[in-house]
Amino acid sequence: MLAALYSGGKDSTLAIHRMHGIGKDVELLISLISKNSFSYMLQRVNVEWSRLQAEAMDIKQVFWDTEGIKEKELEDIENALRENGVTELVTGAVASSYQRDRINRICGRLGIKHHAPLWGMDPVKELDELSANFNVIITQVAAEGFDESLLGARLDGSMIERLKVINQKYRVNMSFEGGEAESYVLDAPLFRKRIEIKKARKELEGTVGRYIIDDAVLVRK
Repeated sequence: MLAALYSGGKDSTLAIHRMHGIGKDVELLISLISKNSFSYMLQRVNVEWSRLQAEAMDIKQVFWDTEGIKEKELEDIENALRENGVTELVTGAVASSYQRDRINRICGRLGIKHHAPLWGMDPVKELDELSANFNVIITQVAAEGFDESLLGARLDGSMIERLKVINQKYRVNMSFEGGEAESYVLDAPLFRKRIEIKKARKELEGTVGRYIIDDAVLVRK
């Protein structure tokens, strides 16, 4: 069983497309719902809405609850992989050794082959590819230099230039793997339909801003 840890964000979606490009199609999406908004391993914002992406790609999906407690959440990931008979796993890890090393250890214990097709990818090249072929919006900001105006904004050429300026000034991770931001994919090459957001709201909590989807549907391309 070739499965992917799937949040609905840019990295996990691009990773699935990369695997498809080499002839390995993901059979199952495992989406963990963390009760902790600041999980070290998992994206939280709008993960429930990844069900639309699963439907758009026609891939079976399971949701798995976790408290999202640091290190202990790894047990939940391991249980999800074991219970679903995963033999190969795809993740969207790009630069976070913290995440990749822990997934590697879990996979080693379970005899699972770990695929991280984006690992070591230049952040700007990734953003350029996403801008050209995907429709991605920013759904959370949590770093110096990022503000409310980014929430719900599309990751396009002008956004990439803006991120470069922020990166030069504040040295943020442009892949967002340090938790600087989160994203949600509205359309991608493998999507049979695109996602249209009908209702959403912005929430601000200290230095953290979130774009919460309240209603969304699949529509014809």
